[in-house]
Amino acid sequence: MLHRYCASIALGLLFVLLWNSGFVAAEYGLQYSAPFTLLFWRYASLSAVLLLYLSVRGRLRWPGLAMVKHASLTGILAHGVWLSCTLLALQQQVPAGIVALITALQPLLTAAFAGLTLGEDSSLRQWLGLVLGFFGVVIAIGARLTIKDTPPAFAYLLPFAAVAGITIASLLQRRHTILMPRAHLDLALTLFYQSLATMLAVAFPAVLSERLNCTWTPPFLATMLWLIIAVSLTAYGIMWLLLQRMEATRVASLFYFSPPVTMMMAWLAFGDSISTTDLLGLLVASTGVLLGPVYLSSPFLLEAIFCSGKAENLSNSHL
Repeated sequence: MLHRYCASIALGLLFVLLWNSGFVAAEYGLQYSAPFTLLFWRYASLSAVLLLYLSVRGRLRWPGLAMVKHASLTGILAHGVWLSCTLLALQQQVPAGIVALITALQPLLTAAFAGLTLGEDSSLRQWLGLVLGFFGVVIAIGARLTIKDTPPAFAYLLPFAAVAGITIASLLQRRHTILMPRAHLDLALTLFYQSLATMLAVAFPAVLSERLNCTWTPPFLATMLWLIIAVSLTAYGIMWLLLQRMEATRVASLFYFSPPVTMMMAWLAFGDSISTTDLLGLLVASTGVLLGPVYLSSPFLLEAIFCSGKAENLSNSHL
């Protein structure tokens, strides 16, 4: 029992580190590639890997147009829009820790707007948490806008666009879950169709605007391998294992570690400064996030839960 508990803690720690290393790896990759081009090659490679895996395992299939359309739309929003806006913000020199802080508002936003869009109960506590979280972000960004040579104000809006994309994807996934609770694909198959759709979506700006401009050097190849193997595949796999070992709400709480972990990683990797107002904003925003109940707002986590067969153990307040 103790061994299993320690193993779960180790897996949780590894998941947090791998998942949030995506911010730092993406910022590093931008030294060698334009944003949409980086995403194109990442998801083209991921699609190829998943295609090979599914073919070898005999699990590649066409599940029907409706299922593919749903997986593609949520994939474009949750992967394409979210990561495109994140990369564009990083390209404009918005610190990775600030990007992570803004995107950490997504669970609050999804919980609040689920009441308006899906008819679910949204408590005053959830709205208060959203206001506090937003206020914490304003503290961190407002102080940075007064610093000389800071990124332009519009650059700080890009992570909010990323939050909008993944929030819409989460609400679509939740609506799909409510209306068709048994209509769920294998996790690898879902990721394949999401990855393929994302690759096709970012291909247009990558080709037309960036001409697939990138520098194929060993550091760039290493970055791509890390994003594909460590972040897209291994982190997903660990999330799956964690769902077999602990309650889904505990797994969801791991996403709340994103801002402080990313801030620390960016400080170690790039020397990004962490100011007092950053820490104050982080504290206020974290209070807002923790004020509400643990909410399964991530479309990635929702898919993994239903594919693992643990959905029946969840209450409506968590879904």
